[in-house]
Formats: sequence, C-alpha cells, structure tokens
Amino acid sequence: MSSVRLYILGALAAEGPMHGHQLRLLAEQEHVHYWTDVSVGSLYGAIKRLAAEGLITELRVEREGNYPERQVYALSEQGTAALADLRREGLNTVVFKPDPFDLAMSRLDPDRLDDVAGALGSRLVTLRTLLAESEAQRDVADKYLTVNERFILSHKSARLRAEIEWHEALVTQLPIILADESARTKASS
Repeated sequence: MSSVRLYILGALAAEGPMHGHQLRLLAEQEHVHYWTDVSVGSLYGAIKRLAAEGLITELRVEREGNYPERQVYALSEQGTAALADLRREGLNTVVFKPDPFDLAMSRLDPDRLDDVAGALGSRLVTLRTLLAESEAQRDVADKYLTVNERFILSHKSARLRAEIEWHEALVTQLPIILADESARTKASS
C-alpha cells in the first residue's frame, strides 16, 4: 500500500489537473504529514513514477512569470482504476507491525536486568512526548480539517494512548517479570 500514490491520485481526482508544485502546496495546506506517512518532499519522485507507469498523463506545460516550466498532470483512465484499487486496499488493509521492543523484552540480558526499568521509563517518556506532539499538531491543523479528517487524525493519538496504557501495565508487572528472569537464569547456571 503506497500512501503517496493514493494521495496524488486522489488529489488529482478531487482537484483536477495540477503540477507538482500545486500538489505540494495542497499537501502542505492539508497538513498531510501530520496524519499520514506521506512526506511532502516525496511527491515529486512519486509523480515521475506515476507518469512513467501511465497512471497520470502530462496535459501541458505551464510557465508563470519567471518561474520554471511546470508539467501539469491529470489522472489517466489507468490511474482512475489504480485509485479505486488503492482506496479499496487502504480501507481493507490493517497495518500493525511487530515492535522490536517485544523481542528485546523476551531476550533480556541476564547481566543487565537492572537496566530494564530505566529503558522502560525512557520509552514511556518518549511515548508521552509523541502523544503530546500528536495532539499539538492536531490542534494546529484542526481549523483546516474536515470532520472526517479530524476523526482520522485522532487515530494516531488513540494508538499512542493504548501503547502508553500497555507500557504502564508492564511497569506494574516488571518486578515479577524481572524476578522470574533472574530465577530462570540462576536455574540454568
């Protein structure tokens, strides 16, 4: 699933033909970097790939004042079909990647068990900081968002809150976990 492809094709479908700079301005205006994994800087390379694949077509070249010439692109028939597939895939695909933390916790260094509480505390600080940043970004972008986008933007905060809650539960269980790890290490020695 390519978010940048979905964004560009969707923007051309909704807004009509645009050049790369217009797409970039639209992405900045919509603050897509706050609520998607689309980087505004990745748009130009993706536009070239979409054009090479025939999903967008060059309509014309424009030049405004002393600015460089810009290619104006439109969605092709192939692009319309690809957009439908990307929308369907985006709505039906669940992305939930394993966290390397889980593997690290399952393979603790028996000689460094005293470091785990500090690492866990640092993770909690980071997660709380990410939540605060996410909510601050949402507050800044709020006036630019539709009702749907506003709700979608809350998803990141909800996921971070769930992570924080799980980590806080781990903190309460950590003495039992570390005692078990220590006992298992002594038993195998």
